[in-house]
Amino acid sequence: MNALAAYNRGATGQGIRVGVIDSGIDLQSEEFGDCSGGAGTGTCRILASSRDTAGNTSIDDQGGHGTAVAFTIAGRRNGAGTHGVAFDVSLIVLRADNPGSCATEVAGDDTTGCKFGDNNIATALDTARTNGARVVNISLGGGSTNGTLNTAMQRATAAGVIIVQSAGNDGGADPDPFTANASNAAISNGLIIIAGSVGESGTISSFSNRAGSGPRRNFYLAAMGERVRAPDENNTPFLWSGTSFSAPQITGAVALLAQAFPAMTPAQIVDLLFTTAIDAGAPGIDDIYGRGILDLTRAFAPVGTTSIAGSRAVASNGVNGTLSAPMGDARQGPLGTVVLDAYARAFTMDMAGTINRDGPARQLPQLMASRQRGFSVGVKDMKLIVSLVPGYDAVRIERLAIGTGDARPALAASASLSGNLGSRMQFAIGASESGNALASRLAGRGEPAFLIARDPGNNSGFDVDVGASAALRQSFGPWGVTVSQEMGDVLTRRDTTLYALMHRPERFGYSRASLGVDRRFGGLRLGVSGTRLSEQNSVLGARFSSGLGGARADSLFLDLGARFDAGDGWNFGASMRQGWTRATLRGGVEGSGSMRTNGFAVDMGKWGVFDGDDQFGFRIAQPLRVASGGIDLNLPQMWDYGAEAVTEWRVQRINLAPDGREVDFELSYFRPFLGGDVSGNLFLRRHPGNFAGIPDDKGGAVRFSFGF
Repeated sequence: MNALAAYNRGATGQGIRVGVIDSGIDLQSEEFGDCSGGAGTGTCRILASSRDTAGNTSIDDQGGHGTAVAFTIAGRRNGAGTHGVAFDVSLIVLRADNPGSCATEVAGDDTTGCKFGDNNIATALDTARTNGARVVNISLGGGSTNGTLNTAMQRATAAGVIIVQSAGNDGGADPDPFTANASNAAISNGLIIIAGSVGESGTISSFSNRAGSGPRRNFYLAAMGERVRAPDENNTPFLWSGTSFSAPQITGAVALLAQAFPAMTPAQIVDLLFTTAIDAGAPGIDDIYGRGILDLTRAFAPVGTTSIAGSRAVASNGVNGTLSAPMGDARQGPLGTVVLDAYARAFTMDMAGTINRDGPARQLPQLMASRQRGFSVGVKDMKLIVSLVPGYDAVRIERLAIGTGDARPALAASASLSGNLGSRMQFAIGASESGNALASRLAGRGEPAFLIARDPGNNSGFDVDVGASAALRQSFGPWGVTVSQEMGDVLTRRDTTLYALMHRPERFGYSRASLGVDRRFGGLRLGVSGTRLSEQNSVLGARFSSGLGGARADSLFLDLGARFDAGDGWNFGASMRQGWTRATLRGGVEGSGSMRTNGFAVDMGKWGVFDGDDQFGFRIAQPLRVASGGIDLNLPQMWDYGAEAVTEWRVQRINLAPDGREVDFELSYFRPFLGGDVSGNLFLRRHPGNFAGIPDDKGGAVRFSFGF
């Protein structure tokens, strides 16, 4: 049954009325409160509406069966021994055994003992209905019901009363005929549950009637019915077995759900128990276990699609957001909220646990595997450059950061066409090549080649697939003005690394426009540029589902750069990027966000170290990193079932600033060799991926390439 989940939520059955049609109850028992002037403690939970419907003098039990069933539902919880499933419910005890029949019981003789007439059961059922019972337990069996009882059942279910009947103890292939109305929609209204029995191992009990192959299996639910400890009419504890004791387990479960989720309809409660049952036996609804085995842990957990209360924003139990590299190991405080499941039940969820971090990329393997091939053709003032590079799923990723074992073999083409428009104006258009790359080419900017330590002003800092780009440059003597534009897709991992390996990345469009001004002062070139980045469904490469606001972002970047040719082959460079990002929420959750980002690079290089053709370089760089900021969400904190509305909200923050700060150090060397080129690199990445808690990434590479 796994009732602990219900108790942890505070469900005890308090305030719920439960009808028990059986052989009465031990009025001297202490298990149901003080019901006989001092025998028990606390308020008596046997309601005054309890009565005998068969002509007995009182509801005091003479056979023990009714007391044991009532205890299984509602026995007190006092820290000693066992207790009932819903230990705080109020009982409408309806004694319906024929007078004197219980006293005739002979052990082992099924023809003796308590007998119940259909008309008496019908009267009891009407009494339970008119006195507010939410659920009625009938741990009785036998032949088909008569018309009077059928009509009483119809009245009860039409009023929203759930009926739980035992399946029978003959070990038969079908439930007792007494349960036939469960599959008669005109009588049951879908609110009759047939209770089968299983043992501790979850295997159907040998004595339990099975679900059968007919329509009643759709309403059959198994629960613990073996060796159930409960007192008899003399308060002597016994271990009882039978579907009579699996039925009250289900009845108690109904009471717990009715208290915990007061807005649930009776039909929803029944459907929930069936939906969350453990699928035993053959997959799906089967002839042995029917709908399965009662499981309150699953019944008290969200079912189906969950959404943020007060909105239509979907909140997954798995991953609702994936941070990008600039956000690194950003730590989250609690993001507590109220969510509603498919049954409109309210649950608390800490959304912080559903934010995934995009771990630091292993950059070197993919870079070493980038077998780039290309050619260029020039005609007068026009030049065409075409490059073929390996790409993930035929996509050229700007930030090459996927291991070779992760990449799918494909070749993607990047191409650019550039030319002159008069003596002072140049243009370039590109496919799968960034606007920054085109702008640098038009400006004639050159710098040492590095594998790992890259200029933050020349790349996004997160994975993108560049589509189309264009650049235009106008020269005014030593001055130059360059504008560029590009469009493409931000690439994000929808879930975990394993998911990323098995599926293509998700794509969200972006556009980027830049305006830059540069000037030469002899060997010194200075430049300043501004860039506007607009992301359709991401924030600096991070993805947030509607449960976290479904944010998009607009960013402004200011880039400053300087490069100085000191003569004798020496050159020195420095650059810095400062960014401001504004996030807009569109997923149904109210809020907003702002971030400040930065990055820098300083380097030095020399041509002609050992001869006139080799080159040496050293760079220190910090990739783009969120320095401060986050996204503020206005999340619901309280849900009123009566008003079906949120009654309290609180603003909470998704922190996007990491503790780690990646700084890259790299040495590079290049020279022609044997008709080709040989290059070597040594690097150290401190806090790789902006993760402070992982070791430094160290490595080196030697490459030899030649054309043919």
